[in-house]
Amino acid sequence: MNRLATIWAIFQGLLLEALPFLLIGVLIAGLARWLAPGGRWLQRLPRRPLLAPLTGAALGFALPACECGNVPVARRLLAGGAPLGSALGFLFAAPVLNPIVLASTWAAFPDQPWLLAARPLAALLVALALSALLQQLPEVALLEPALLEERRLSQPLDQVGLLERRSGLVGSVAPMPPAPAERPSLASVLDHSSREFLDLAGLLVLGCAIAAVVQTLLPRTWLLAVGGAPTLSVLSLMLMAVVVSVCSSVDAFLALGFAAQITPGALLAFLVLGPVVDLKLLGLFGVVLRPRAIALTAAGACVVVLLIGQWVNLWLL
Repeated sequence: MNRLATIWAIFQGLLLEALPFLLIGVLIAGLARWLAPGGRWLQRLPRRPLLAPLTGAALGFALPACECGNVPVARRLLAGGAPLGSALGFLFAAPVLNPIVLASTWAAFPDQPWLLAARPLAALLVALALSALLQQLPEVALLEPALLEERRLSQPLDQVGLLERRSGLVGSVAPMPPAPAERPSLASVLDHSSREFLDLAGLLVLGCAIAAVVQTLLPRTWLLAVGGAPTLSVLSLMLMAVVVSVCSSVDAFLALGFAAQITPGALLAFLVLGPVVDLKLLGLFGVVLRPRAIALTAAGACVVVLLIGQWVNLWLL
């Protein structure tokens, strides 16, 4: 009974913490759809390998939300035809590169200025690495099928053929400018956003339930037991970041409770990996990426964060 009560308490905490940010993300995505129908400005974002993810990461300053709120916005960017690099850069870097997360990090660790600089820099490196890695896959192997179809409908015909849009029309396609999209009614946008929120909330509930069960069966004290070992401490705090699934807007205050017991590299690894990969995100990522791409994201993020944590330990220990 005690374990069930713990699972229920953790589940409620995770869900209540994440739901407001998910709602903010859905509202921003709906507002963007209403203000800029067709997403023409998205298609003008940079497409160069380095500049595109940097631009996407910079968009994070316009969305003060955690990783849960970023998923519906990133999906809207991709559906609107934004370059892959920009959307992926936003998806992976924005949960850290936003004013609330930077302010909470500073408030939790005012005596460690290196962390205030290292956290966003490390998040940017992870986003660049993941963007480069995932763009090696063709879009059909990267994006969730419904999103891919919606994305192709928003792209000009000189970039995506009619056959690829499943329109059923056959013939050569001459380049032509896309027709201007009409602004949807406010009622239509609200209806679409409500359905999107309910769909994502269901996935979030599932992710929070999994995280609550695993977190109960794998107590934090086990992971903190190796806090002084340079490599093991980084690995254990990476696992802890995945398991506890706390939002990036408050994770610095959680880390403050055990920061004195672990190495600097482990502390940074906890603050950088959690906003990209955690158990409650498993379902939400499914509305953007295919399973293989999600697995690549998790593996790539873990490798990059481990290297960053090791380097920080070599530098500061």
